[in-house]
Amino acid sequence: MNFQLAPELEELRRTVRQFVAEYMIPLEVETEYAGGALAPEHWQRIQARSRELHLNGMSLPKEFGGQGYKYLQQVVIQEELGRVTNVIWDVVYCPAVCLTAATPDQVERYVKPTCAGTRRDAYAITEEGVGSDPSKMETWAVLRDGQWVINGDKWHVTSADVADYLVVQADTDQGITLFFVDKDTPGVDIYETPEYMHSCVVKHPKIRFTDVKVPEENVLGKPGEGLELTKEWFRRERLMIAARCCGAAGRLIEDASAFAQSRVQFGEPISEYQLIQAMLADSLTELWAARTMLYAAAQTEDEVSNVEELKISHARTSMAKLYASEMAGRVADRAVQIFGGRGYMRDNVAERFFRDLRVDRIWEGTSEIQRMVIAGSLLKRGAEAHLE
Repeated sequence: MNFQLAPELEELRRTVRQFVAEYMIPLEVETEYAGGALAPEHWQRIQARSRELHLNGMSLPKEFGGQGYKYLQQVVIQEELGRVTNVIWDVVYCPAVCLTAATPDQVERYVKPTCAGTRRDAYAITEEGVGSDPSKMETWAVLRDGQWVINGDKWHVTSADVADYLVVQADTDQGITLFFVDKDTPGVDIYETPEYMHSCVVKHPKIRFTDVKVPEENVLGKPGEGLELTKEWFRRERLMIAARCCGAAGRLIEDASAFAQSRVQFGEPISEYQLIQAMLADSLTELWAARTMLYAAAQTEDEVSNVEELKISHARTSMAKLYASEMAGRVADRAVQIFGGRGYMRDNVAERFFRDLRVDRIWEGTSEIQRMVIAGSLLKRGAEAHLE
C-alpha cells in the first residue's frame, strides 16, 4: 500500500479546506448560539458552492447524478469537512450509498434529484428496542393487494426534519427489506424531535409509521436484501466518521498549539512546559496513526474484489472508526485542558468539539460493536490477514 496521496488528492484537500474555512467555519459560533439552526441563506450558499466544487452525491456513480468518487477521494473530502463544528458539514449532504441499488425509475424519482440537491433522504433504521443489531427489526411490512403496508417506530432518524423522503428498513416475510417512503405519505408521523448534546444543523426525530402504504416499485433492491445494503452503508459511514474525526483532531491540534505558544504564564509561553508538550505530542502521534489507518482502510475498500476481501475490509473500517473516534475524543479533552477556562466557553472550538465528537463513539455502531466486529474477524481469519 502507498500512503502518499497523489498530487490530485492533495489539490482536492486544499480546495475543500479553503471551502470549509471560507464558507463554514465563520458560521460556527452563530450556529452554536442559535441552537444549531443555520439561516436558510447560509444553507443555500454552502450547498451551491459545494455543487460548484463537485462535492454533491460523492458516493454515487455519475450515471446516477453523483460524482463517482472512490473511497480514498471521499475520505480526503470528509476529513476536511470534519474541521468544522456544529455538524455544519451535514449541509454538504451525501445520499446513502445503498441508493446504488435503485432501479432506473427510482434513480429518476429519488436519486438524481437528491444528488442535485432538490430532494433529500434520511435513513430510518434504529428503533427503541433495536439499536446495534439491525437484523432484529420490530418495524414490519406486509404485502397486501400490490402494496406494502408498514407499521413501526424509528428513533434517531438523522436529518429527517429536512428530508422529503425516507429509506426505511423493515422486516418482512422475505427478510429485512428497504423501502422508499415519501415523508408526506399518510401514516408517517414525526411525533417527537428530541434535543441532543451537540448543536446540529439537522435534527434526529422519532417517526411512527401507521399503516403506511408503499407501492411495490418503491422497494430498494429486492425483498430480503435490506440487511446487506445496510451493511454497505455502515462500512461507508464508519469510514466517513473516522475521516471527520481526523479532520476535527487536526484543527484542534493546530488551534491548541497556536494558543499554547501565545499564552504566557510565569514569564514564558505554556508551550515551553513539558506537560503541555506531552499533550500536544500525544495528540499529533495519535492523529498520524489514525489518518494512516483511515487511508489504508479506504484503499482496501476501493480494491475489494471478492467476498473474503470484503470481510477484511469490513473489519478494517471498524478499526478505523474505533480508533479515530476514540482518538478524537482524547484530543478534544486535551485541547480543553490546554485552553483552560477558555476551553470551557461555548465560543471556543475545543468546547464545541468536546460535545460534537462524543456521538462518534455511538452512532453507526458503538465502539463496543466495532470491537466485536474486529475480534470476530480476527478469530475467523487470524491476525496477519488484517495486517497485510
